[in-house]
Amino acid sequence: MDTNRTNIVVLGGGTGQGNLLRGLKKHTESLSAIVTVADDGGGSGLIRAENRMLPPGDIRNCLVSLSNMDPIMEKLMSHRFESGSLKNQSFGNLFLLALYEIFGDFEKAVDHISDMIGVKGSVIPSTNEQVRLVATLDNGNVAIGESNIAPSCITQKTFIKKLELIPSKPSASCKAVERIADADIIVIGPGSLYTSIIANLIIPDISEAIINSRAKKVFICNIMSEEGETDRLDCYGHLEKITDHVKNLKIDYMLINNKIIESDILERYDREHKHPVYVDDSQRAKIRELGVQIIEDNLLRVSETGQIMHDSEKVARILLDIL
Repeated sequence: MDTNRTNIVVLGGGTGQGNLLRGLKKHTESLSAIVTVADDGGGSGLIRAENRMLPPGDIRNCLVSLSNMDPIMEKLMSHRFESGSLKNQSFGNLFLLALYEIFGDFEKAVDHISDMIGVKGSVIPSTNEQVRLVATLDNGNVAIGESNIAPSCITQKTFIKKLELIPSKPSASCKAVERIADADIIVIGPGSLYTSIIANLIIPDISEAIINSRAKKVFICNIMSEEGETDRLDCYGHLEKITDHVKNLKIDYMLINNKIIESDILERYDREHKHPVYVDDSQRAKIRELGVQIIEDNLLRVSETGQIMHDSEKVARILLDIL
């Protein structure tokens, strides 16, 4: 297969999705990022509340990851103001807001900025509707809003039982559904399990398109747990939560990091209540019972600042090898 013609669709949000896109863009001309728009916190949430625009943060992050900008422009797109009324707001978010006000359409704003900064591939919101996440917790309480879910779990010392949307059945972006239908491989993750990954999958049109697609479906398991979302979940637990929320979804492959993380790095993450997500023989057996082929490898990369992330170049090669 000509990898330049390989249609790859990546679903998610946050830094995990952006990091993976940086590796994949070197290998294919046909790459689509389908991004959650349920964020309601930080600068994105403020723009969303004040301007009735879809939250731009995760979209901006993917645009930057897929662009061919010079380093100064990339820094500009990611720059956050340090003082005044714009403190903590991103220039890239404001850029998207300005284009949205000019054209009156969020997808058109994304398309125009993609042309302006040389994006390789497409960045597509999973829905063009204003959606909010609703989490039913194990203790019976309900947390409404993406930014409230993890803090509610932490303060109440409980876990997420079920994730839903308001409205419950938003329409998916037509472009997102088309790209899924045309995909050769659909990549789910990495990223926050509930608020980035499942938030996309519980949009009915998105899940139906994935289920009906003949593409290979690959789930990339997170390397570290996330406080308030996946504290108690192992590798199998991550997969189980996805299949619990999306019935009839058949995952073909699951990528799992098997590199042991150095103790000094783990100590720092432990202070943030984040822990490695490893797999053992009992988990492997349960994963295979679901018909999922496991690919284990050293997928770990540690940034200059000590941040743990996936080695996007290595993951990209594995994904293309699957085809």
